[in-house]
Amino acid sequence: MNGKDTYFVAVKVFLEKDGMFLITKDRFDCWDIPGGRIKPNEFDVPLEDIVKRKMREELGEGIEYTLSPKPEIFMRHERQEIAEGNPTVRIFGLGYTAQLIKGEIALGKNHVEMKWVNPKSFNPEEYFTGGWLKGVQEYIHLKK
Repeated sequence: MNGKDTYFVAVKVFLEKDGMFLITKDRFDCWDIPGGRIKPNEFDVPLEDIVKRKMREELGEGIEYTLSPKPEIFMRHERQEIAEGNPTVRIFGLGYTAQLIKGEIALGKNHVEMKWVNPKSFNPEEYFTGGWLKGVQEYIHLKK
């Protein structure tokens, strides 16, 4: 493609509650921030609606939150897919912040664990790698 790269695009949410933020572990044993990729049929869908879909899928129907009006953190992450041939993909992530208003988290089928962590004492290098690590580091820097 004339030296151009192909990226997936994802929306990610730094969900906050009582001075903490949420991290989740997926079924492939990788820590992550809630959110995920935009589907091909969502090209014209407002990003906020895609965030709502991902939050429902990953954290359940029973939560309410306020979302930042626009992304605050931008991430470029590269990872190997768990698929035939294990292709390497690149993901451009748009990081929003959100405040949990009410409700209990109910992890979706693709996540097995969650933790609320304090940005003032959290060591993201123990959990994240690549572009997700850089994004979490940037988020933590913004919180200080």
